[in-house]
Amino acid sequence: MLIRAYTRYCVAHVFVASETLMSKSILIADDSTPSRQVVRKVVERAGFAVCGEAVDGVDAVDKASELKPDLIVLDLRLPRLNGIEAAYILRGRLPQTPIVLFTMYDVAASVVSAAGITSVLHKSDGIAKLAACVQTLLAPKRPLTPSSSETSSAFSSGSE
Repeated sequence: MLIRAYTRYCVAHVFVASETLMSKSILIADDSTPSRQVVRKVVERAGFAVCGEAVDGVDAVDKASELKPDLIVLDLRLPRLNGIEAAYILRGRLPQTPIVLFTMYDVAASVVSAAGITSVLHKSDGIAKLAACVQTLLAPKRPLTPSSSETSSAFSSGSE
């Protein structure tokens, strides 16, 4: 009985989660057109909408302020405003929006923290890590309730 109820819960949760994820929007900022195209394909395949693309830091700040995306992917080496400078401005304007720095360069943790960047991913780690990061940051947050913790402990103990 518990397993059937848990299965129904999981199926319903997957449907709700996929509907929720598909409504999330992402802004991509990279001065390289091929890089933006690759990030766009990966993000869209993961079920997210790309609400805009920016070619430099000023463009990123302007478009993010206008479009209010759910997440921003920034390159570090952007013209006019680099990714750190853009992130610092964006954090002030969109304090709840996750910012992912997707770069080929190493960045000091203190700089990342001061700019309000949520996550840093190295481009050499691969695009799959970016997709996983985006999914994690935009996944619906569910509070743990006593009934859900009882259900999961009962399920993991193998009792029916």
